[in-house]
Amino acid sequence: MTLRHAVLPLLLAAALPSFDAAAARGLDVRDLATLDRVSAPTLSPNGRQLVFAKRVVDLAANKSSTALWIEDLFARDAAPPKRLTPEGWNVNSPSFSRDGSTVYFLSAKSGSMQLYAIPARGGEPARLTDFPGDVGSYKLSPDGKRLAFSSEAFVDCGSDLACSPKRMEERGKQKNTGMVFDRMFIRHWDAWNDGRLNRVFVTGLGSDKAMSKTATLVGADVIGDVPSRPFGDESEYQWSPDGTQLVLSARKADREEPWSTNFDLYLVNADGSGVAKNLTQANPAWDTTPVFSADGKTLYYRAMARPGFEADRFALMAMDLATGKAREIASRWDASANGITLSADGKSIYTTAQELGQDPLFAVSIANGEVSNISGPQGSVSAFALAGPTLAFSRATLKSGDQVFVTSPDGSAPQRAITPSAGEMLPEVRFGDFEQFKFAGWNNEVVHGYVVKPWNYEEGKKYPVAFLIHGGPQGSFGNGWSYRWNPQTYAGQGYAVVMIDFHGSTGYGQKFTDAISGHWGDRPLEDLQKGWAAAQKQFPFLDGGKACALGASYGGFMVNWIAGNWNEPWKCLVSHDGVFENQAMGYATEELWFSEWENGGTPFKNPQGYQKFNPANHVDKFRVPTLVIHGQQDFRIPAEQGIALFSALQRKGVESKFLYFPDENHWVLKPQNSVQWHDTVNGWLKQHIGQ
Repeated sequence: MTLRHAVLPLLLAAALPSFDAAAARGLDVRDLATLDRVSAPTLSPNGRQLVFAKRVVDLAANKSSTALWIEDLFARDAAPPKRLTPEGWNVNSPSFSRDGSTVYFLSAKSGSMQLYAIPARGGEPARLTDFPGDVGSYKLSPDGKRLAFSSEAFVDCGSDLACSPKRMEERGKQKNTGMVFDRMFIRHWDAWNDGRLNRVFVTGLGSDKAMSKTATLVGADVIGDVPSRPFGDESEYQWSPDGTQLVLSARKADREEPWSTNFDLYLVNADGSGVAKNLTQANPAWDTTPVFSADGKTLYYRAMARPGFEADRFALMAMDLATGKAREIASRWDASANGITLSADGKSIYTTAQELGQDPLFAVSIANGEVSNISGPQGSVSAFALAGPTLAFSRATLKSGDQVFVTSPDGSAPQRAITPSAGEMLPEVRFGDFEQFKFAGWNNEVVHGYVVKPWNYEEGKKYPVAFLIHGGPQGSFGNGWSYRWNPQTYAGQGYAVVMIDFHGSTGYGQKFTDAISGHWGDRPLEDLQKGWAAAQKQFPFLDGGKACALGASYGGFMVNWIAGNWNEPWKCLVSHDGVFENQAMGYATEELWFSEWENGGTPFKNPQGYQKFNPANHVDKFRVPTLVIHGQQDFRIPAEQGIALFSALQRKGVESKFLYFPDENHWVLKPQNSVQWHDTVNGWLKQHIGQ
């Protein structure tokens, strides 16, 4: 197959408006909020048809919608992608039929989330399911005749799909509103626990003439959320090749759930009969993402080794289902695998993993564990698909949101862009150039960071600085694109940006990631201090006298810690959803395993661990003007943490503001709220460091 890698740029160039260079400008938050976003690249079984999702935003209406688009990769006319789903539909989760003639997807067009089908050549969607409740996720059986899907249900409702919606409706009619709990979780991420679990059901694949209305619960004795909450998906359950069984990844929903990371893989019968078999009972840590070999004899999956640690390394595993023996596939590869996709010949696993500030796509040999970079050294791959002679993937950089590319499965063919970059969608916008740098940090170990120049950079000038601190803390500000914390929005205001991947960051080996646990306030602070000094030395355009530090989540904690422990260089601070009173956080957060691992145990057994790096103990040294931001629906770091920080600043007499969102969680997701967030933050920076 010959890839038409040179045609699309010409088509894009012809379609884009010209502009006067004098009218060039930097990226504005309104650009960020309204940019089209592409995701979910999906290939037909022969690799010819590519479907992807495109999200568009109506800023005035404060809402977004997502449609599916399709491209014939083998066509000779080089026509651009065409919209597949109708106008006015909001859809997600595309997949192809076995013969590639049909595309399946989920939509709430009927009033609840159901499965639909549409011809790949175009036409009208047909609804295939008519369940009383929403379909949360789905996966077609290998023969394409049955459907496994997840839906929220009460445990005692079993296979009665009408039972749970009816019970919820009856609750809504009650005049009293009190909720009684006898165990945690009482709430998780941004939702209160109503007693339902995500459960997996199996049914025949319906049609527009005979929609599926009933289903059989599988793994009835697996009492846990499948997929997991809040971010699990259909990768957490899988059909066996012969369609007689499924494997579910689940953590028990019992009183220990809030401090457990013990997900196990359960083998269950697809007809709902029998008892679930725990395949990974020997591992008390996280096991997930089951994938069968083509012959059904081997189960591949990802596994962590340490219970209670959510940022442990995910190793690639292979289990002989006849003996139950498992082995690690690439034990010498010090990276955490993000997923599992088998190559056509079954000899390699494709997965993404962070590496030195990038997030490439790799192929891992199952036989010897050798690892090959498929997507190239630059950027962050967020999703990919493999079929026939085609590899499709979406990749972002610090200069563009996700673009969909296609190449050959081994990555050797030229990469052809199917969708435009941010620069092509915004031709009048100039993006700040960026450069990765490194320095000697804590323990004299190498630490990496990025510097982003302002959009209007000129040699010889100095620029005020936004010093961004990432969350996690096991995370990274690498070569990727964010719709929440995007350095180009600061570069677009005329600021330079500095970001340090301090000890605890991901993508630099598990030992580097582990280094932050129990050391929130010393090792990463030393890296930030040394990184700030190194950046100023290496990049003379940074104006060290005009700088503000900003962060969210762990980054918010670090800003709060900096306020009392390293406040000399900063003209202002921005703390978003950060921990302020660490011991209270240990009792109030929902996922207790996180605080307990990071602070060396429970607050009542190890109170000194929570007090060692507690920002609330250093309020006496607060002096830097601080903007505090928090969302009421943030149950990870409850809003009282932000309120307490603002109260401390006000009581101390430190210049401060509090931006409060009653309808946002740990993230700010609504388009208009995102605009308000950025306008408020940029206004705070302008007030204190100019531009």
